[in-house]
Amino acid sequence: MATSPPTIFAPKRREALRRRMARLQQQPDAARYMIDDMADDVLDRLSFLRHEPKSALIIGDWTGTLATALTAKGCSVETRDPVLGEALLDEEAPYPFADGFDFIATLGTLDTVNDLPGALVHLRRALADGGLMIASFMAAGSLPALRAIMLEADADRPSPRIHPQVDVRAGGQLLQRCGFADPVIDSHHLDVRFRSLDGLVADLRQQGLGNCLARPGAPLSKTALSRAREAFAARAEADGKVTERFEVLTLSGWAKPLRPPKF
Repeated sequence: MATSPPTIFAPKRREALRRRMARLQQQPDAARYMIDDMADDVLDRLSFLRHEPKSALIIGDWTGTLATALTAKGCSVETRDPVLGEALLDEEAPYPFADGFDFIATLGTLDTVNDLPGALVHLRRALADGGLMIASFMAAGSLPALRAIMLEADADRPSPRIHPQVDVRAGGQLLQRCGFADPVIDSHHLDVRFRSLDGLVADLRQQGLGNCLARPGAPLSKTALSRAREAFAARAEADGKVTERFEVLTLSGWAKPLRPPKF
């Protein structure tokens, strides 16, 4: 008997985060280093693999970088994003895509879906034979400084504030389980330096990386917020800044054509 995946994330909260991100990105100095890094990495991988798709589905790249680059090479591109309120890789959408894409990229979205294996199966089915999928998202090991600061702020009653995250090993198992051929799983990190806790939180909000847990912790009290700022200051280096780490996990796999049996 099939079982439903646990409800870890709230789709409406995820959509609200993306809408707030879209609004904040109108600011001229809004942070966007995570999506820029993911988009540049995908283009580098396509160039290395010499994969030149004729049709592509791009999910989550609100900068338009991938769509613009692929369109310039004659590729027909379809884009999707949860900021539009679409059923996007959602457990409530049994099959949200057309099929036959030569290439699918999803940036910064798979880390907040409740049914990650189901989402990957959707993507695999949407590929044409010989098609390639590349998925990048924030992974295990991200935000170690913020995680420690929040634990100090919550003191004896820690609350869920940072998402559970996928690591390299789990990513590889998922790709194999979901039918991708020649899977490749790797990760890299970005280290970003912040002068204040408020600056770190602002960057997260501007990039849609806030908390969309179905059961988030209670908001920080004034006392807890004061403890958090003190904990941040205690971690500052000589120049008064704290280094925070963002891990990016990239999963790639192919939809290989089925070979007829040999007789």
